[in-house]
Amino acid sequence: MVGGGQLARMTHEAGIPLGIRFKLLSDTPQDSAAQVVGDVVIGDYRDLDTLRAFARGCDVITFDHEHVPTEHLRALEADGIPVRPGPDALVHAQDKGVMRAKLDAIGVPCPRHRIVSDPADVERFAAELGGGQAPDGFPVVLKTVRGGYDGKGVWVVRSSKEAAEPFRAGVPVLAEEKVDFVRELAANIVRSPHGQAVAYPVVESIQVDGVCDTVIAPAPGLDEELAGQAQQLALRIAQELGVVGHLAVELFETADGRILVNELAMRPHNSGHWTQDGAITSQFANHVRAVLDLPLGDPRPRARWTVMANVLGGDYPDMYYAYLHCMARDPQLKIHMYGKDVKPGRKVGHVNTYGDDLADVRERAAHAAGYLRGTITE
Repeated sequence: MVGGGQLARMTHEAGIPLGIRFKLLSDTPQDSAAQVVGDVVIGDYRDLDTLRAFARGCDVITFDHEHVPTEHLRALEADGIPVRPGPDALVHAQDKGVMRAKLDAIGVPCPRHRIVSDPADVERFAAELGGGQAPDGFPVVLKTVRGGYDGKGVWVVRSSKEAAEPFRAGVPVLAEEKVDFVRELAANIVRSPHGQAVAYPVVESIQVDGVCDTVIAPAPGLDEELAGQAQQLALRIAQELGVVGHLAVELFETADGRILVNELAMRPHNSGHWTQDGAITSQFANHVRAVLDLPLGDPRPRARWTVMANVLGGDYPDMYYAYLHCMARDPQLKIHMYGKDVKPGRKVGHVNTYGDDLADVRERAAHAAGYLRGTITE
């Protein structure tokens, strides 16, 4: 697996019961997965020679991020190394402009959008929208086409004067309408090389300052037909793009009852962390199965409700005493920490709770995540 973050750490854990020999390319020995994986290569994923040396002897290469240059992945494939997902699929998660063009071509509903060249072009795009939240079409969402995550590389601008910052990165900028949505959803599916695919329940993803805070599985109150549409949409995208492994399709549910595709991620995803304790087969276990072309596991939930809450860095660098409180208060609580240094706002772990009463399950998750962060002290 290329990338040493928490997704690699949890994917490695899922492969242990199957006796999978897991090799990791990590930036540093301190990275989350590098702390627990036995076979670690320290190197730069942007260097082709490093990638080739790492891939030697591997049965298959997969990823915990989308940042490996597309041309490097094509070179690995030319060397005979199976890359899953392959570069032709992964480019749609790497480049938002490529993604939007492809989704348009296959008829997938998306926010209105186009590539813009400068602030004046942003103003023209806003005028093309018209009739939106303001007569001039503003506000508009601007995104750098490559490299953004967790709210980084995304701006909401209310005039052309506010639109200069995204262009300073020197990469193309995608302009999108600011969707009037009631909530964000995510449809997670896993697909194998021979075309078997499974779909997890559609979840609600609650964002705070552009970062995922809470995921509720399944999305409460979601119309059954709309949930089915979201699952079918994710399955069709995976097939059309040739995705192998886990695909997260982040969606907007609009006020008028539609779903629009916001983002794609071709790897295990934050919106699927609930599956570790809440599904028969987790996203991580199914990603391992998919990239090795093994039969996929059952994605159905184990409980009526599962809630995942991210633990962000705060005032508790030593988690031990927080564990005492959280574990004693809620013996069913599942805590997953990533081995990261605690920094304000940084994702350092998550908790999962489950049960039959949604209000209770949500309260338990929020309390545990807040206590581990230090924002709740009783």
